[in-house]
Amino acid sequence: MRAAAFLYPWDVAGDPDAARRVADLGVRQVTLAAAYHSTRALTPRHPRHRVVTARHAAVLYPPAAERWAGRALRPYPQDWVAGTDPFGEAAQALADVGLEVHSWVVLAHNSRLGTEHPAIAVRNAYGDRYPWAPCIARAEVRAYLRDLAAEAAVRPGARGTELESCGWYGLVHPHAHDKTGGVPLTGAAQYLMSLCFCEVCAAGYTGLGVPAEEVRGAVVRALEPVWAGAEDDDDGAGGGRAGEWREVERLLGGELSTLVRSWRDGAARTLRWEAVAAVRAAAGDGFRVLLHADPAAHRCGANAGADPGDVLAYADGVVVPCTGDDAARKDALAPFAAAREGGAPGRVLAANLTVVSAMGGRPGTLAADAAHAAALGADELRLYHAGLAGDGDLAAVRRGLAGLSRYRGAGPAPA
Repeated sequence: MRAAAFLYPWDVAGDPDAARRVADLGVRQVTLAAAYHSTRALTPRHPRHRVVTARHAAVLYPPAAERWAGRALRPYPQDWVAGTDPFGEAAQALADVGLEVHSWVVLAHNSRLGTEHPAIAVRNAYGDRYPWAPCIARAEVRAYLRDLAAEAAVRPGARGTELESCGWYGLVHPHAHDKTGGVPLTGAAQYLMSLCFCEVCAAGYTGLGVPAEEVRGAVVRALEPVWAGAEDDDDGAGGGRAGEWREVERLLGGELSTLVRSWRDGAARTLRWEAVAAVRAAAGDGFRVLLHADPAAHRCGANAGADPGDVLAYADGVVVPCTGDDAARKDALAPFAAAREGGAPGRVLAANLTVVSAMGGRPGTLAADAAHAAALGADELRLYHAGLAGDGDLAAVRRGLAGLSRYRGAGPAPA
C-alpha cells in the first residue's frame, strides 16, 4: 500500500538528515507544501530552529512575475525560510534519497488576501466577513485560484500534486486565541454560518428564483434557536454526514436548502474542474492530480465537500480525511469507493491518517487503521505530518508501515 508523508519545506531545508529520516519511515512519497496558509509549526528535530512562524499565506517558491504583473489578487512570497526557493531545495534533497515528490497546494484559504481585499471574502447572513475564506463564486477569485493551482502545482521536481481547499471555506478556521466555541455549533449550524451573501452569491440565489434577502432572513431565523441554547438533535437522525444535511433541510426548509446547495455546488464543481484542467495544461501528460475532498458536498474547509462521482470523473483521485474511529473512516471512504466501482476505475483513494499523537492521531494503531481503510477501498495512505511528529510517533509510524504486511492476504481488515 503506497504511503506518503506530508512535509513543509522548512522541515527539510537546512537539515541535512531530514530527507533520509523521512525515507527511513518506509514511505515512497512526500507531499511537500508549495503554497500554504499561515501557521505556527514545531520543528522538533531541526538543527537550526524549533518553531517556524509563517505569518501569512504564501508560496514557498519564487512566483512568476510575468504571470501576476498588474493583478490585484496575487500570491505573496515568504520570508521566513532562508533562500529564494525553499520548495525546490527541499524537493531536491528528498529526490536525492529516492523519494517521489508531489506538491501540496492550498487554494481557497488565505487570511491576508481577504484582509487586504475584503470584498472577495465570504460574507455570512449577518454581514460578517471571513477574511480567511475567499468566495469561490467570484470571477476574480476563480481566476486567481486557477493560476495559483497551475503555478504552485507544477514545480521543478514534482511528479504530481494534491490540491487542498479547492472549494468552499466557511466559519470554521482555527485562530490563535480563538473565541468562537462559547456556543456549540452542530455541523448543520456551521454550514448555515458558512453560507455566503456577498453580492455575487446574492445575485446567484435571486437568479435561481428566490430573492437573496428571503434566503438570508431564513438563515437568520433558522439560527435563532442556536444562539438561545436550544437542544440540537445530533445533526439529525443517524448522525454523520447524511444527518447533517437532513438537519439543514429541517432548519432551512427543503426548497431553500436545495436552492442554496445548487448554487454552491455549481460554483465548487466548476472551480474543481477548472483547477484540475489548469494544472494538466501546465504539466502535460503523466502528472497526477489529486484533490483533498469530503464526500458530503455541503462540507467546507481544507477537505472541501465534493460529489464523489463528479470529482472522480476528472481528477486522478482524492485524499480523504480518515482520522477517527472505524465508523468515521467508513463514512468518509465508502461513498468514494462506491463511485469508483460505479464508473471511475483506476482512480486513487488515499486515506489521510493523522500520526501526531498530540494532535489526536493514533500512530500506534497505524497498521490496523490502514488495513481497515484498505478493506474499505483505499489503495494509498497519507500520513499527517512527518515534520510535526515527535520521535516516538515516528518510531510508531515505522513499525506501523512495516506491520502492514501482517494484514496482506489475510482476509478482511480488523473491524
